[in-house]
Amino acid sequence: MKNNKPNLKLAYALETVEDNLELYANWASDYENDFASKMDYILPNQVAQIFSDMGGKGPVLDVGAGTGLGGLALAKLGIGPIDAMDLSDAMLNIASKKKVYRYLFSSDITQPLTTGNSYKGIISSGTFTHGHVGPNAIDNILKVAVEGAFFAVSVNKKHWIEKGFSEKFDAIKDNIDELTLHDVDIYGKNSKGEHSNDKGIVATFLKI
Repeated sequence: MKNNKPNLKLAYALETVEDNLELYANWASDYENDFASKMDYILPNQVAQIFSDMGGKGPVLDVGAGTGLGGLALAKLGIGPIDAMDLSDAMLNIASKKKVYRYLFSSDITQPLTTGNSYKGIISSGTFTHGHVGPNAIDNILKVAVEGAFFAVSVNKKHWIEKGFSEKFDAIKDNIDELTLHDVDIYGKNSKGEHSNDKGIVATFLKI
């Protein structure tokens, strides 16, 4: 991946922690202008609105927070407090400048998290998309939420069955309630390029 300008194609091809750290360290400062604005990236707003509509409340953990677009969307809806978790410290540094997060910390979602089970809400926008983060990470975010916590987690629609997310949610059905799948656009009408029509699924549910 060295000497390649960060882009969506490279992000979709990520397979290892090291690849993720390298790409997002190089992309962090330009991510919102180079990607989010140009691609009309509306998924964080979609997830935040769905979370609000289901009655979601704080404290919320923004999983894979990136530069903080999801947290910003939640804050605009009056939801908080919000904590940010991401693999990349470089991305979290950008997120911190939005002044919407209570705490920010780096962690690998594919490994058990050490935050305790204190969150009443979990959101995730765009994290369950490519090779590094698969469906088994759902177990780790369930463990940091209290009973009755609200979840709104986006998954690339192409990967819902292909990567085993459908099977995963069937496997955890005794631990969750009110599972609803929302079809959403990942990018807005001003998006251009081969991924401009990509669709997502936002899975909402309660922990029981």
